[in-house]
Amino acid sequence: MSNESPNQSKREFAIERETVHPTTPEEYWDAVTTGNACWLWPMEAPEPRVGGAAPFGGTVLAWEPPHHLIVRSVGPDGWFNQLEHLVETRDGGTTWVRYVHSGVFVDDWDSQYDGAAKHTDFYLHTLGQYLRYFSGRPASYVAVDAPASSITPDGFDALRRALGLADAEQGDQVRVTVPGLAPLDAGVDYLTPHFLGLRTDDAMYRVFGAPVAVAVHMFAPDADQQGTEKALRSWLEEVYA
Repeated sequence: MSNESPNQSKREFAIERETVHPTTPEEYWDAVTTGNACWLWPMEAPEPRVGGAAPFGGTVLAWEPPHHLIVRSVGPDGWFNQLEHLVETRDGGTTWVRYVHSGVFVDDWDSQYDGAAKHTDFYLHTLGQYLRYFSGRPASYVAVDAPASSITPDGFDALRRALGLADAEQGDQVRVTVPGLAPLDAGVDYLTPHFLGLRTDDAMYRVFGAPVAVAVHMFAPDADQQGTEKALRSWLEEVYA
C-alpha cells in the first residue's frame, strides 16, 4: 500500500484474492488472455511476450504461460493500473491462483476501493463459473445499460422485483421471463445487494447495480446476440420508465 497520507487525493491500492478452480492452469491462462468475453468483456489478447502490447494501452511485464502474467497501464503523474496472475497446479486436478489488481485511485479513495473490491469478487466468481461449466466454449457477449433513472437507492431492487426475484436467495433455481426472450431456467449463482448472477445451461447473466446494467455471456452456437440486446434494452427502458 502507499505511504501517502489519507488526506491526499491520490493513493495506491492493491486488491488481492486467492482462488482455487477445478481446471488446469492452461485453461485458466486461456480464459484470462484470449477468453475474456466469456466472463468479463471482449478485449484484444495481450501480445504474447514481455514488452508486448496489452489492452487499454498497457504493456506485458511478465509472460510465463501458464503460470505468471502481469499487464500494466501507465499514465501521467504516477498513475498506473496493473493486473497480476500467479497460477499453480494443485492436487486433485485443481488450479490455485493469486490475483492482484493494483493501481492508483484519485479522490474518494475508500468508496473507490470498496466498489472495485466488490466488482473484483463478482468478476472472479464469474470466471470461476465459466471455468467450471463452460471452459473452452467461445462466447457471444451482450451488455446493456439501464436508463439513468435506475440510479436510485432502490434501483437494483426494482430490477429484482421485475424479474420476480425479490425473495430469491443464492443457490435457488428460478424461472425468469423477459419479454422478447425465451423463459430462462436458471440457478442464482451470485447475489449481493448490488450484484446478481444467473446461470443457465448455455449462458451467464450478470446484473450490476447503481447504475443498473446487464451483461450476458452466451455459449450456444446459435445465440441471437442482436435479438438479446434489443430485448434487454426494451425491457430495461420499461422497468425504469
